[in-house]
Amino acid sequence: MNYGFVKVAAAVPEVQVANPKYNAEQIESLIIQAAGQDVEIIVFPELCLTGYSCADLFAQQLLLDEAELALINLINFSRSLDIISIVGLPVAWKGSLLNCAAVVQKGRLLGLVPKTYLPNYREFYERRWFTPATDLPKDATVWLCGQEVPVSARTIFRTPSCRFGIELCEDLWAPIPPSATLAMQGAEIIFNLSADNETIGKRNYLNQLIAQQSAHGISGYVYAAAGFGESTQDVVFSPKAMVWENGQLLARENERTLHAQIISSEIDVERLRSERRINTTFSACAAECCHSSYREVDTELFTPHEFVLTRTISAHPFVPAEPLLNQRCEDIFNIQTEGLAKRLTHTNCPAAVVGISGGLDSTLALLVTVRTFDLLKRSRKDIVGITMPGFGTTGRTYTNALSLMKALGITVREISIAKAVEQHFEDIGHDIAKHDTTYENSQARERTQILMDVANQVNGLVIGTGDLSELALGWCTYNGDHMSMYAVNASIPKTLIQHLVRWCASPEHSGSEVSRILLDIVDTPISPELLPASAEGNILQKTEDLVGPYELHDFFLYYTMRWGFRPSKIFYLAQVAFGRTYTIDAIKKWLTVFFSRFFSQQFKRSCMPDGPKVGSVSLSPRGDWRMPSDANRDAWLAECKAL
Repeated sequence: MNYGFVKVAAAVPEVQVANPKYNAEQIESLIIQAAGQDVEIIVFPELCLTGYSCADLFAQQLLLDEAELALINLINFSRSLDIISIVGLPVAWKGSLLNCAAVVQKGRLLGLVPKTYLPNYREFYERRWFTPATDLPKDATVWLCGQEVPVSARTIFRTPSCRFGIELCEDLWAPIPPSATLAMQGAEIIFNLSADNETIGKRNYLNQLIAQQSAHGISGYVYAAAGFGESTQDVVFSPKAMVWENGQLLARENERTLHAQIISSEIDVERLRSERRINTTFSACAAECCHSSYREVDTELFTPHEFVLTRTISAHPFVPAEPLLNQRCEDIFNIQTEGLAKRLTHTNCPAAVVGISGGLDSTLALLVTVRTFDLLKRSRKDIVGITMPGFGTTGRTYTNALSLMKALGITVREISIAKAVEQHFEDIGHDIAKHDTTYENSQARERTQILMDVANQVNGLVIGTGDLSELALGWCTYNGDHMSMYAVNASIPKTLIQHLVRWCASPEHSGSEVSRILLDIVDTPISPELLPASAEGNILQKTEDLVGPYELHDFFLYYTMRWGFRPSKIFYLAQVAFGRTYTIDAIKKWLTVFFSRFFSQQFKRSCMPDGPKVGSVSLSPRGDWRMPSDANRDAWLAECKAL
């Protein structure tokens, strides 16, 4: 099982100009290497059988015959191989010459794709030798290697695992490249055979071009360009081999080597399909732009020996690696701040009320509120921070809550909930010694009542503290901490909140005292503190002991929400990402918990308060996620059980 991944490769062989026999041997060697790595499709550079820089030698019949013979040998060589190989060569057609990509598998020449746009400017003279694909009739064929072969740029190749299309070098540089239309016609991976010479700054521009094209087409893009061995008479060809997926670079060449090289990675075609289904603009564009039919060519089944994923799977998909992390934190903080500023000015609320527990979520909410008031040039004293100690409050969180509020210069209030909750227990006839859901939720709802009523007193807005991870799991008290007047953390997962608070603790954002408090809050175990502490005053009720590690749940949430993956694929990806941290049994256990809670707790998300969306995953019923509260979870849990 390959979980929707297709392993592809781009290869740059050593070539000799005008020596097809030698070049074919080098190509065969790289194909064998790729087949040994279970590569399904491999692409080689433009005109790799002859060399790109043959110039007027392309008019020599001997060179064309040698190229065809080399292709025949390559076809025969492929008979025992499942791998699909895409190589470049010149092909004669009705008195013209075409710059073609040939697709070969298991002793068959499946088709030829000619180059559409022939550069004829500056150092390029391709129209001197070649005819563009646009000059060919729709149903063109050519007699090559003893068979009648379809030749068209409007060709999509279908494998059991994906659909792919081909363009050649300059095609990519056109304002509307063939790959755009190929993607609209259903091609999920684009292969580009190129012979791109090296000039200052060109490589960076090329990277941007491929990144954008793969993103525009929501496709994979595999690029192979000629390297060492091409003529350096007037230009130099540096090897380029890259694999991209929807704007993300998966693998690239060692640009300094003078030897043959091959790079490979797995393109997640299932992920691309999911994104295309969600992105209705893609299908609308396809309906608008694609009126002509494309020829479709079927390939044979590819059977890998054993699927092994080699691409990196981040254990924390919501958290980018450095140096992007600092910029991401700043962007999120700005979105939160601007959203809250608009809500405060729109409602004409002069004050804000925040419940401060000494935990991560309330700390971030307070920091956002302080930044917002500074931005609006309002006094921080108009922020009312309330700490509400209860039966499970520990000295560490209590001290951090008070110290942080004082250090930030806001109005500090302390209101114990103990007497009010005890009275409530007496009113409803609940035994205070019974530490059940009623015991816990009564405290959460009492705190929310205090916040709401104080907000009425000061004409303020209650700022919500709950985060995306808690909403996904339903780890919040309905109409308790679940409710607020504006939820600034609602689309930020727990794993990212830790980094945001740590970012706020940096010297450029906080003084030494605030920084010290913030770092201690980051190191405090995550807990709602609704159950009594230990005899030593330490936290006993640790959230992650009860519902599972947040880093796992955030991982599950990302691949469920962002890509729509089924439990078996998420389970596999989690093993790749967390194999050294959690056992397979632990991953299965918490994945089952995730789907069980995710389905059963939708009713809380259906009435969640307003809050700003900051990333690609949000659970707002008015935005990204519309799910019936009565949706059945049996199919998901059955697949979890069968893992």
